[in-house]
Amino acid sequence: MKRRFSTSMPQNLTSPQIAENLRRVRAALPSGGELVAVSKFHPVEAVKEAYEAGQRVFGESRVDEVVNKAAAMPEDCTWHFIGHVQTNKLRRMLPAVQVIESVDSERLLRLISAEAVRANHPVKVFLQVHVAAEETKTGFAPDDLIECARACKELPCIEICGVMGMASNVDDDERINADFEAIAEVGRQLRAIIPTARELSMGMSGDWPQAVAHGATFVRIGTDIFGVRN
Repeated sequence: MKRRFSTSMPQNLTSPQIAENLRRVRAALPSGGELVAVSKFHPVEAVKEAYEAGQRVFGESRVDEVVNKAAAMPEDCTWHFIGHVQTNKLRRMLPAVQVIESVDSERLLRLISAEAVRANHPVKVFLQVHVAAEETKTGFAPDDLIECARACKELPCIEICGVMGMASNVDDDERINADFEAIAEVGRQLRAIIPTARELSMGMSGDWPQAVAHGATFVRIGTDIFGVRN
């Protein structure tokens, strides 16, 4: 398992705990760094507690959850979809989200564009790159991502705003750092094609300080804020 930078937290955290966890994470982020509070599998009550503590950006990985939580929360929340996108659920999911981080194929990117046009709902997207050791992780190969960006940089109703990726789930700092540097390099290549695609979404509860050291502008953190998922 990947080394953790914080101790395990109990389930069903109270509002003061969530607020303190948010304060601690925000204090460690560099100026301009954006925290995506990964609320997947946590109840909407926990999301409301984070909202009361000032958090506005949340990440979900299942369509039913993001649709239901977005409907229950104030409209000034920003919802990132970070899970595998099932194309048959895209029409239902799209109105609930402002950002899709897990775009892993040109076909999916074009489908999102077409659906965004149909719904008149512009959406920001990250292109997901796969550099980790695990075959279970999804995403473009680096060269394929760059080729897709060249082909799709002017699709309507979408804004390609950067690269998303995950490091290998290993207890090996050298490998984790190498993965984050590889993701950052893909981000640099993307910016040469789309200068406005400046964002780099990488780093989770187990490795986000390393991701920040390699230039992450978005980190996706769940356990270190909400505790262990039920």
